[in-house]
Amino acid sequence: MVKALILIADGTEEMEFTITYDTLVRAGIECTSAFVPRSLSPYGSSDTSPPLAVCSRQVKILPDVTLDPLGAGPEKYDALIIPGGMGGAVTMAGSTEVQNLVRSYYNYSEKRIIGMICAGSKVAITAKLPGQPITSHPSVQSEFPDRDRYRDLLASDPADLDTSRGPGTAFPFVFTLIELLCGKEKRDEVVGPMIFPSGTVTG
Repeated sequence: MVKALILIADGTEEMEFTITYDTLVRAGIECTSAFVPRSLSPYGSSDTSPPLAVCSRQVKILPDVTLDPLGAGPEKYDALIIPGGMGGAVTMAGSTEVQNLVRSYYNYSEKRIIGMICAGSKVAITAKLPGQPITSHPSVQSEFPDRDRYRDLLASDPADLDTSRGPGTAFPFVFTLIELLCGKEKRDEVVGPMIFPSGTVTG
């Protein structure tokens, strides 16, 4: 079974997280959500383990696990996904553990997929991923030093790195992930029953 690890932190954008998680499950992908604590100590409800993630609009989500880098590597999962939301993206981009994890997926000997959406693409900067097409929410576009690789599009041209712009592009983002992980037939199988209005951009 294809497996995906989806990171979450306080301040994560809840639509980008839940749309991605839910839609991947519809494709038969086994998803695990992992909470990324702030640098010094977990932030959130202290009486639960992992703590509740307090998202950008104050929606509270209970992750499956707290991030354990030793159990979160590319030998365990086929994809690593980083949602946006400025608060969560800052935490993840500043986490040495997340940076190392992203590099391990990128450099793995077998094909692995990395997905970043909205401000989550900031992690590509701090992880120092080599140049390939990338996009993000416009609010963080100025932080990308390599203007030649930046794409002012709904989504980048994915290879091993699939990036997208914001909550409104979450569905095209996750449908691309499904196609990369499971093929176009599975993507079409998932899209159909969701009954998008005519003219909706789904890819």
